[in-house]
Amino acid sequence: MTSPAARTARHEPYVLVVGCVDSRVPPEAVFDRDFGEMVVVRTGGHALDAAAAGSVEFAVSVFHVSLVVVLGHQYCGAVAATVQAAECGERPGGVLGDLVGIIEPAVHEADRVDGDRPLVDRTIDRHVARTVDQILGIPAVAGAVAAGSTAVVGARYEIDTGLVTLL
Repeated sequence: MTSPAARTARHEPYVLVVGCVDSRVPPEAVFDRDFGEMVVVRTGGHALDAAAAGSVEFAVSVFHVSLVVVLGHQYCGAVAATVQAAECGERPGGVLGDLVGIIEPAVHEADRVDGDRPLVDRTIDRHVARTVDQILGIPAVAGAVAAGSTAVVGARYEIDTGLVTLL
């Protein structure tokens, strides 16, 4: 095991994970990484608001991370709540409504996709894809991707099995 002093001596992460606040999905544990190897942005349902997008730009521009992973997950409560709100037509008020508003377009896209998986699962995957697209739209990220120094991928974590699948 690395000593505490060695863990804090340098800060040179090579990956950024944009993930959910769900306590069952800590990115460092999911990917078996130690201190200093990754930076993490966590919001409800990995929703990309202005602060989260700024954090992504910071990680790419300042830390020069070579990989950005958008990590959706099984049993995402933020996505499930958004699906429920969309189905009953009642968006919550306040900032929770803002969170639902970020995720809701994925519900409508997933609803148009035929499939035998539940709408929540299809929405999780669509929301990951939409978040990847949003990140690719950040000019600093687009430039790093074009230069070949950074890649952006979407993935899904299955809480039941511990498996991560690229989407």
